[in-house]
Amino acid sequence: MRLVSWNVNGLRAGAGSAGLKRLLAALDADVVCLQETKITRDLLGEPLAIVEGYSSYFSFSRKRSGYSGVATFCKTGATPEAAEEGLSGLFTKHGGAVGCYGDTDDFTPEELQALDSEGRAVVTRHRICTLGGQETTLVLINVYCPRADPDKPERGDFKLRFYRLLQARAEALLRAGSHVVILGDINTAHKPIDHCDPGDLESFWENPGRRWLDSFLWEPGTDSQDEKPFVDTFRFIHPRQEDAYTCWCNLTGARQTNYGTRIDYILADRALALSELKDARIMPEVLGSDHCPVQAQLRAHFVAAPVCPPLCTRFLPEFAGTQQKLSRFLVKVEQTSLPDGPPKRSGTELSLRGDPKKRRTGPLKKGQGDLRSFFRASSNSAAGVSDLGRCPSGLSVIQKGAEDSGKATPVDAAKRTGEGLAVGKAVRVPRETAASLREEPAVDVSSEETKNCGDNPAPSGPDQSAALWRSLLPGPARPPHCKAHGEPCVLRTVKKQGPNCGRRFYVCARPLGKPSDPRARCDFFLWAPRGNR
Repeated sequence: MRLVSWNVNGLRAGAGSAGLKRLLAALDADVVCLQETKITRDLLGEPLAIVEGYSSYFSFSRKRSGYSGVATFCKTGATPEAAEEGLSGLFTKHGGAVGCYGDTDDFTPEELQALDSEGRAVVTRHRICTLGGQETTLVLINVYCPRADPDKPERGDFKLRFYRLLQARAEALLRAGSHVVILGDINTAHKPIDHCDPGDLESFWENPGRRWLDSFLWEPGTDSQDEKPFVDTFRFIHPRQEDAYTCWCNLTGARQTNYGTRIDYILADRALALSELKDARIMPEVLGSDHCPVQAQLRAHFVAAPVCPPLCTRFLPEFAGTQQKLSRFLVKVEQTSLPDGPPKRSGTELSLRGDPKKRRTGPLKKGQGDLRSFFRASSNSAAGVSDLGRCPSGLSVIQKGAEDSGKATPVDAAKRTGEGLAVGKAVRVPRETAASLREEPAVDVSSEETKNCGDNPAPSGPDQSAALWRSLLPGPARPPHCKAHGEPCVLRTVKKQGPNCGRRFYVCARPLGKPSDPRARCDFFLWAPRGNR
């Protein structure tokens, strides 16, 4: 059997335009566990909920929309016999529960409710047949563990309590006789080899999350540790592989330099790992998220249940046909058969749309101009007049010359004939007026201005227009160049709360990486001027 776990950082974004079915087919696993789906039940559409050849089981955040959430997709050949949402059993209100919740006396009901309200766990129980031909049960726990936010100390305590609840549930399932595999984003890099920049080792090992992993995971070759029931499958197969990371910062482009952490795990109980584990690997070639999938292969194979448990999304009312969503009534439905005759229109529709026989379909009548005609030049324009039209003061020159000669201006003549003036049309000038203009070329306009009008016409090409706009709107100042690479820097903004929050600064544009990596950014830093926004 093949198991895959992946933090997709948004199921709709991770699936992409190709669709979820193609994504699951590319992963090629019997069970795919996804974390950080960021979908609430009201936003779950049928293309993501029901995929042909799979049964799906979701856990949604009940506190925030677009936050957290996990989903487990099982092939038809790996259909579980039981499934439930959460670790405490508080949300299990059906007969297909997995059970075995362990000792939760240390947790208050309100605390259990809070730990399971963020949609961080889905538990499925399967029948499997081991390599020796023995049929037994396997419980898969798909988890998305909380992150310890340095700015919110209470989230660190919340994370540790979630770890304790996860451990209590997993150990209770082991005591009941099932094999257990925990898949998901644990949100803690266990050892310095799992971190790109562990820093001071003493401080590194003081992390509460690492202490919990130390007490929870067994390592081969160490002293007998019966109280440590689980194995990190990747380190069990690759104990010394370096630079094996599963999460990178997209903002700094750290994936290009493989500057990340390994916080995604597949943890199997020790007996199952020793007898059935065949391979475990990381899949950094799969893109689409700031995490990459992790995979484990076991020699055992699934025995499919005859029916899906009640938690399966195909049994939800909105997908089972008992409750319709409003969006279904707004989707265009294709006609499957030809209608018997033309549809009848109501009197109201006819009055609104008008009689089709009376609609005007021919050319526009004379006197009603087309809007595009106002932006086209006339074909019979005179060359001399066209040049005047390009000059902003050309029309005033004509009018002034006509007034001085005591004759009607072209504008007045046009008004009497009813033709009017339109933008882009040439103006006919009487011969006498043009002759007077030739004799007196400078009427109320300096010769320098007339010269400029002829020498510098309005910009007509895209290059001239772009140059004009650049002169008016120069844009932001050019960024400085970093000293190590001589390349333009990028402008960043301080997001962390403090005295510098909102300030901008320049750093090297290369991705973040180890100092020894020539592809990585240098340590250039420069505050941007206060007015640079």
